[in-house]
Parts: sequence; C-alpha cells; structure tokens
Amino acid sequence: MSDLTTQEHFQRLIRLLELEADAEKQEALRDMQRRSPAAAEASGSTLINLVIRDEQAGLGGRILLTLAKRNQSLALPWTRLGNGAPVILSEEGQADSAGWRGVVSRVSKDNLQVAFSLWPETESERPSFRLDRSSDEISRQRQRQGLDKASAATDSRFAKLRDVLLGYRTPLFQALDNPQPLNPTLNETQLEAVRFALSAEDIAILHGPPGTGKTTTLVELIRQITLKGQRVLAVAPSNIAVDNLFEKLLAAGEKTIRLGHPARVLPELRQHTLDQLAENHPDMKLVHKLMREAYALRGQASKYTRAKPEPGARQAKRQEAKQMLADARKIEDQVVERLLNSAQVICATTTGLDASLLYRQKFDWCVMDEASQSTEAGAWAPLQFADRLVLAGDHFQLPPTIISAQAAAEGFSVSLMERLIQPPENGISRRLTTQYRMHHDIMKFSSQEFYEDSLSAAAAVRTHLLRDLPGIAVNALTETPIHFIDTAGASYDETVEPDGDSRFNLSEADLVLKMVRELLDSGLSATEIAVISPYSAQVRLLRERLKQPEMEIDSVDGFQGREKEAIVVSLVRSNRDGEIGFLEDVRRMNVALTRARRKLIVIGDSATITTHPFYQRLVTYFEAVGAYHSVWEQEG
Repeated sequence: MSDLTTQEHFQRLIRLLELEADAEKQEALRDMQRRSPAAAEASGSTLINLVIRDEQAGLGGRILLTLAKRNQSLALPWTRLGNGAPVILSEEGQADSAGWRGVVSRVSKDNLQVAFSLWPETESERPSFRLDRSSDEISRQRQRQGLDKASAATDSRFAKLRDVLLGYRTPLFQALDNPQPLNPTLNETQLEAVRFALSAEDIAILHGPPGTGKTTTLVELIRQITLKGQRVLAVAPSNIAVDNLFEKLLAAGEKTIRLGHPARVLPELRQHTLDQLAENHPDMKLVHKLMREAYALRGQASKYTRAKPEPGARQAKRQEAKQMLADARKIEDQVVERLLNSAQVICATTTGLDASLLYRQKFDWCVMDEASQSTEAGAWAPLQFADRLVLAGDHFQLPPTIISAQAAAEGFSVSLMERLIQPPENGISRRLTTQYRMHHDIMKFSSQEFYEDSLSAAAAVRTHLLRDLPGIAVNALTETPIHFIDTAGASYDETVEPDGDSRFNLSEADLVLKMVRELLDSGLSATEIAVISPYSAQVRLLRERLKQPEMEIDSVDGFQGREKEAIVVSLVRSNRDGEIGFLEDVRRMNVALTRARRKLIVIGDSATITTHPFYQRLVTYFEAVGAYHSVWEQEG
C-alpha cells in the first residue's frame, strides 16, 4: 500500500474514473468528427441506414425494436455492438436529434434487437436510423457512489474491510474443519482453495490460470457457504462472466436470482432474473390493474368536456390517480423485497447493483469472479453490501480495458486483485495448478512464462490431439499440438486501416484461410475451430473472407474465458522497424495462446515480433517442441 491516506486513495480513484469518462466522450466525439458514417460503421462501433422491422413488448415494460438494414438483402456488417452493449439510436438526417438510449438484447446475421425504455418519436414518416455504442453513465455513477461510501465509512464492518484492503489492518483467518466436498470431481488444489477461502475473515484471493476450473471452484465455495445458511453476493465485471457463474449455480440447485437489465442476460436465463420473477408474481396483477386505472383517471382529468366540471373534480381525480400509482409502487417494492429475501445468492455485474434496491439486503460474502478484469473503482461498488470478500481471476490474463492514456499511466488499469496479490508471499492467495483444457505442449510456455512453471495438465488432456477425435484424418496437422508458421522474409507486410488505427495483413489472412481449409478438410467442423487476432481490422477482414457463419472469428478480448479444439492466431504485425504495438501487452497474448484444446496454430513474422524478448522466447519454445515452420514450407 502507498503512503496515501484513506481519503486520498479514494479521491485518486474518483479522479481517474473521471479521466476515463472524459476519454470515452472525447473518443466518441473524435469518431463522429473524423469518420464518415461508412467509416464509423467499419470501426464496429456504429451501424447505419437501419429501419425498424419489428416491435414488441419486453420484460419490465421495455420496448423491443428489431433493427435491420433498409436494403433487406444486406446482412449486418461486423460489429462490436453485442448483447448488453449500451447504445444510442438516432434518426439519420436530424442533426439536432438527441437520440434514445437502449441496450442491445439480441444480435443475428441480419438484424439486432434493442430494448428501450421510451418509444423513439421520429420526425419523418419513413425514418432511417443510426445506432452508436455509448458510454454507460449509470455504471459510472454507481462506481462513484461506491467509492464515496467506502471513503466515508466509519465504525462499521465495511470500514474494517476497507482498512484491510488498504493495508491498514492485517487480514485474519480462522482454522476450520475440512468441509465434505459437494462436487466429488474437484482436485486437491481446488479443494484447498475452497478451504482457504472459507477460513478468511476478511479477504481471500483464488488465482486461476487458464483452464484450471476457477469458476467450478467458486461454485463449490458458494455452495459450501449457503450450506451454512449464509448469503452470497456473486458478481463479475462482465455480463457474460456473471451468466456463466449464474448458470452453474442454477444447475447445482442454488436459490439464486440475477439482477440487471434483462437484455444483458442470456435468453435462456432470463426467467430467473428479478424483472421476470417479479413480473410473474401473483401480486403484480393488482399492480397492473392499479396502474391502468390511474392512467385512465389522469386521462379523464385532462380531457376537455362541454359541461363545466365541479370545482376541484379534476384535482381530485389527479390526486386519486397519484395515490393509485403510489400504492402500485409500494406493492411492487414489497414483491421485489420478498423475492430478494428468498434468495441465498444474488448475481449481478459489479456495477449492476442498485443501492436503492439493495439497501436493506446484507450478505455474508461477496464473491467476485474475473476480478482481474475490473478496475479497482468498479470493485468497490459491491463491497458496501458484504462482510467478507473473495476475489477470483488471473492478473496474467486480460486487464481492465482503459481508454484514457493518462489514467492508465497513473495505474487505473491495475485491478484490486492485482494490487492485493503483490507480493505473493502476503498469504492471502491460493493458486489452482491443474488445468483441464490444453495439451501439455500448448500449456507449457504459458506455465513457464507466467506461473513459475507450476501448472500441470490433467491426465485426460495431457497428450490429447485432433487425431484422437472421431472422424478426424491423421496428418501432419492433426498429430501435433502446435504449428507456428514464420512469415519472415516473405513480404507479408501489414497495412494500417483507412480512417482508423487498427491494422490488417492481407497475405497473412490468405494463409489463415489456407490453414482453416486444411483443418476442415481433416474432418473438423466449423464449430470446433476459432480464429483470433489482436487487431479488429484483421478480424473484420477474416470474417469477410472466411464465409463461415458457424466459425467464431474474434479479437483476443472477445475470446477471454473461451476454448475450442483448434485455434488459429493471426499476429498481423510485419514491418521493417520491428514495431509490434498492441502485441506488447503480453497478457493479451497469454490469453490467445491458451484457448486451444488440441491444436494451436500461430502465424506471424519472427523478424518483427522477436524484437520483444517475450516473442523471442516464444519462437525459441516453438523451435524446441518441433512446432516451427517457415512460410516457404506452406507455399511449397
């Protein structure tokens, strides 16, 4: 911990939070000013020339609009506007339109659905629309509120937990009897991590390298906690991470409820959200009846009549309508509180917690999955509701995404977990060491580079290869776990994206297509293969060229936590100056290299990338395991 006082620590986080907010706004403004609508769409943050194809009522009184291209023969281009993305819909050709805020609830090849609270009132009869990704202001407000609460806390359990997390108090642990495992498949390091976390009085950290079953371990921990009659607030920084944990808790039979905008929840889980459970509650029929009658009364009070109404009659109707609405809200609040009280586990994103909703709720534990992907500012928001904290994640994988260079330089990209786990000998963390995803050779470099060579592959995956799968041909590609193709000297030059900052590599894309075709010809299905690139421009190019809708082609960030039987990684960078830019973040490359189960194919220019020591060691490793191949072999 630094020499900052408590107040100074939180004031610093608030300042960095504001810097990040300003950077997001400035980036959006620059994009609007420097990019044509077509270029903005190519960046993935915008869709243009949309029309409304369908409209329907959604959960919680929301309006669901399905948007598609005006030209019905056109599919949607590649976009970053995935499920849960906050967006602004604006009418094209109306410069003064403030737009309507919504949340993307579904994306398909030809259209996407957006949930709105208000109906878009347009100026023209046949409007076309533009959809832009927007900043999440509510999230920012909740982070600020959490930081203010933490800074001001005195003489409370929250204040004591805060002082432990700031290094002013020593974290305490108590010896426990070994609990009987509820999941018999857990290994000894997973069980030890559960026992360790249960013994924590304040804070425990579970460090889960790739494929080590971190979320499975967390589910066991949460089940052990609820078995003792205690309550858990289970959170993660992203909706997909929350849904992953939530789904496994439901499968284990836990009484759990998901908070958050229903559009941000996977469709198959929405019936377990607070919104849907409340909507289905018998008392909500009375709520809807009172609201209908209240709106009818308000309409009558405003309606013009030839006969002059009795003095005070209009006011009386308005007052009666107001009272009906108040009664409806009171019943709705009671329904929500009863539902929340009935759940032993509440799941939400770290910034998806409404203090006005949870102010009467208290939790014995806060369990935070993927904690290394949350800024420290985001991590404080849920802590005001819980007595103990368990952080789970891997600070050697993707860090929080930060736009502001100044905020990043001042440490805003350092998560609470990363700050607390350094130094490792502080005694508050346990690492999982058996991984269940990768062939030993795929795992080994990552283990040596990031985890002190502490990882071991479980017997079931240690030597598994593509050729072991049914229906797969035996050839040079399927009987080895790694294939590195070196494009040095072949003039595979990178190109900077027009009207953008990203890069693509046409020749490398051709080679990716060739390797994908070889995998498909060997018997793999498109769903068993994924293509990853650190550069969004290369991702767009590959999606256009591959024409494989069932195959996942995504950025490294989009593939965190995922796995496939075979992964093709396109590094893109190839230049005479040895500049690798984005690739310098080796944690991002750790993610890319550990997604494959049986086959990892990496394509890159060794002359460019080995200017960085990490990639020099990587190429040396590929040579040592017999995975190195020159591009000339492929062309031969």
